[in-house]
Amino acid sequence: MKNPTKITKAQDGRLLVPDCPIIPYIEGDGIGPDIWKATRMVIDAAVKCAFNDQKRIQWLELDVGEKGFQKTGEYLSDAALKSIQDHVVAIKGPLTTPVGKGIRSLNVTIRQKLDLYACVRPVRYIDPVPSPMKHPQKINMVVFRENTEDLYAGIEWRAGSAEAESVINFLEQKMGAVVPAHAGIGIKPISAANTKRLVAAAIAYAMDQNLPSVTLMHKGNIMKFTEGAFSTWGYEVARERFGDRTITEAEVYEKHNGRAPEGKIVIKDRIADMLFQQVLLRPEEFSVIATPNLNGDYISDALAAQVGGLGMAPGANIGDTCACFEATHGTAPKYAGLDKVNPGSLILSGAMMLDYMGWGKAAESIRQALQATIKAGVVTYDLARQMEGATEVKCSEFAQALVSRIG
Repeated sequence: MKNPTKITKAQDGRLLVPDCPIIPYIEGDGIGPDIWKATRMVIDAAVKCAFNDQKRIQWLELDVGEKGFQKTGEYLSDAALKSIQDHVVAIKGPLTTPVGKGIRSLNVTIRQKLDLYACVRPVRYIDPVPSPMKHPQKINMVVFRENTEDLYAGIEWRAGSAEAESVINFLEQKMGAVVPAHAGIGIKPISAANTKRLVAAAIAYAMDQNLPSVTLMHKGNIMKFTEGAFSTWGYEVARERFGDRTITEAEVYEKHNGRAPEGKIVIKDRIADMLFQQVLLRPEEFSVIATPNLNGDYISDALAAQVGGLGMAPGANIGDTCACFEATHGTAPKYAGLDKVNPGSLILSGAMMLDYMGWGKAAESIRQALQATIKAGVVTYDLARQMEGATEVKCSEFAQALVSRIG
């Protein structure tokens, strides 16, 4: 086995992954240490089994969140951010957002500081996870959520503050707007450059995975110059960069009698509230959804609920220089240290990470073991209370059950 070394990127963007990559991890707050221990156990077992000890991961802990504040006085240090960037690939548990002090959101800050502009959230049913849907197996989508702007850019001012009053005065006196007195103010920036790189990533993913469509989700009928522009710019980048591989939904019906030509990815758009209905009523019609930040937050969680909840929902934040894979749920502090909660979200995010590294054999063994374990009725409390005849196990025991089924 070679010495541990960093993952790097070639000039053409390809990941160069050594046999023993150093991968930074953040345990996270609350239940983070519990689910991270379970996840690490599963990832290490999958890599060992898939590659016969020829590959392994050297883990590097970063002190971020409450642990970081206790050790260094910082919730998120510049050194931790630089380490993620230098090592290209990282994984993290859930982080608490400080209340009333410090930075607004550690998760948002990591995404913005490292320009991890694409939040990628696959949503797929794992049989027999309890679901409120009659046919959850029809749900198989990937959400590409823009991560760096929209209302989550953090440009806002408290009601009654001098800053808010100044903005209100400007809007009323210079722009002719009518704003309620003493309102809180937020700014919603959406740009062509950031929209196009997000939609391009979604289309490239659809091409790589041989998926039939990319849907642009927006509320452009009301917010015409932000979300409406998101849709317009999405169509533009499809035409400019992928014109030989894409076709608009309108062209499919106007020129091809409603049937997309072989090898073409259909680019379509849906108003946000309409799409919420359609992913319930006709989920099979959607494969990749590209969306601004706020819409993406809502639709990815709503889709996760259809296949069993956030406990089984993986996610990643990916940019041009590095990527950070993460649990998509919160810290659940009342369960901290109880070895109780479902580690499925972080485990599946770990499988996404292995796929991203090109270690797909190990990733698939994790997904198959997870499916087999749940199929056998061996589950944590959240699923056990919904599955008749299930055996409830601890977080660590669930991980051990997966390890026993790997390979």
